[in-house]
Amino acid sequence: MPFSHNLLTLASYLTGEFENSEQAASEPVWYVHLRLWQRPMALFGEDSITLFAEQANIMNLQNPYRQRLMRLQPASESPDVLQVQYYEFQDPASVKGAGINPDLLKSVTLDQINLLPGCILNVRLLESDRFIAQPPVGARCCFNYQGEVKQVVLGFEASADQYLTYDKGIDPKTSKSLWGAMMGPYDYTKTQDYTQELSMLKK
Repeated sequence: MPFSHNLLTLASYLTGEFENSEQAASEPVWYVHLRLWQRPMALFGEDSITLFAEQANIMNLQNPYRQRLMRLQPASESPDVLQVQYYEFQDPASVKGAGINPDLLKSVTLDQINLLPGCILNVRLLESDRFIAQPPVGARCCFNYQGEVKQVVLGFEASADQYLTYDKGIDPKTSKSLWGAMMGPYDYTKTQDYTQELSMLKK
């Protein structure tokens, strides 16, 4: 089954290497200078596009973190509505650095990842050719890390020339913001384009 135009467009906007250098330079107190990698990979089949994502502090590029998967797919209620479902790796260290070295992703199988049930976004296309992704009402994105429950509020906006991320870690008990987009979204610019890798996934 061929991918829809909107699904391919969203994937092309999200695929690449990104930095928020201008934002970090103008507001260094609130925004760390990050590099973000999002690369397509074949995993689930022909009804969706999966992106591997990780990021690193520009001062510590050899130590990327937050390895995760984003599965872009049509919503069950309508093929015109898109969703992003997040997954975690059972062993993140096994794919650490795959943003730069995508060969590490070739051996990933479904039994090496876990679905994160509340970590899902509904994606709307605005008239300005801009996608906005927000969690459904009542959704809670939680996961276990080193024996503790962690919670993240997810969200993004994506267009051909800008990528804003609203991901923010919060205390699941107090709802206090702990890290991430505490003062507004991280404002990324694409510095390398990996969309040619999407052509290998088209059916």
